[in-house]
Amino acid sequence: MEILNVFTAFGLSASAGLNAYIPLLVVSLLAKFTNLITLKTPWDTLTSWWIIGLLIFLSAIEFFADKAPAINHINDIIQTFVRPAAGAIAFAASAHVLTDIHPILSLGAGLLIAGGTHAAKSLAIRPAVTATTAGVGNTPVSILEDLTSTVLSVLSIVIPIVVACILVLATAWIIFIMLKRHQKKMAI
Repeated sequence: MEILNVFTAFGLSASAGLNAYIPLLVVSLLAKFTNLITLKTPWDTLTSWWIIGLLIFLSAIEFFADKAPAINHINDIIQTFVRPAAGAIAFAASAHVLTDIHPILSLGAGLLIAGGTHAAKSLAIRPAVTATTAGVGNTPVSILEDLTSTVLSVLSIVIPIVVACILVLATAWIIFIMLKRHQKKMAI
């Protein structure tokens, strides 16, 4: 079942690209209260009440900062550094294969996945939403991102094979859209 653990890690790090603290909070709570995920040392510190409290506090700050006009742009700049780091932690903590895969590789994979998701969100999706809705659409989109991050985080742990399918389909869809845009540009 090692491959399912890798799917879990990929799903959690992609989720961290949308919201840095939700996947870490989901991992912390599920590791603390269920047997769905067991964290190895040093990642088991995520189950500490201090860490859980801190993640709840940081989740609340990010939730409200991302909903306020103008502040959400500042938040995205700050999160450019936080979300990839959270993705690296989520990937490494949940991979369960740290003994087989070097920790630096796990951290790097999580960093790239969360960083790529964050880049797509903050450089492509959010500017398009802001431009087409004069900023009015940012709050609903932010709520949708938080919901997606939460659902993806839970599904990554509970049913990792579904998340793997979702990630493959989402990647294929993004590539399809990019190719279609490229073909339009070439036709002009």
